[in-house]
Amino acid sequence: MASPYLVPVAQLLREVPSRISVELTAPFDADHEFEPRAATESDVVTDAEATVAVRVESFRGGLRVRGTVSAPWRGICRRCSVEILGVLEVPVNERYVENAPPEDEESYPIEGDFIDLAPLLHDAIFLELPIAPLCKEDCAGLCPRCGIDRNEATCDCQPEVDPRWARLDALRSEDDSSQ
Repeated sequence: MASPYLVPVAQLLREVPSRISVELTAPFDADHEFEPRAATESDVVTDAEATVAVRVESFRGGLRVRGTVSAPWRGICRRCSVEILGVLEVPVNERYVENAPPEDEESYPIEGDFIDLAPLLHDAIFLELPIAPLCKEDCAGLCPRCGIDRNEATCDCQPEVDPRWARLDALRSEDDSSQ
């Protein structure tokens, strides 16, 4: 199946310098090449529609692609374990070149008279997926003793006293009573 992110660039390659704007919305994983990640890992939402909004500019020897890519993602909050849904919007600025040597990992290939923006989209989104997302910056998390979600309720559980720090706590108590 042909990629829905193919862009014809023959005209751009003939007329240097020139540019075009490209806006595409298509399935993130149209070829179903990516296995879903574990439920505890951040991932792109299954059957998600992704958007590419870029400007393609020609220069001697290739093309420059600048703009943004976006896709919906899901994850699990690292503190309270609730599901998080969001949209990643990632700036991109990449080169496409003809006949790139295999060791050139800094560019994407121009194939015939087309460039495929799908690898650029996939790389940018996967690299920006949060490793340990939070549902909100001030998420209070779960109580380690009773398991209550501290964002929704409070509990009377007292933190365990670490015996290694008990002497310091005693000093703090002395300071509080002297004031």
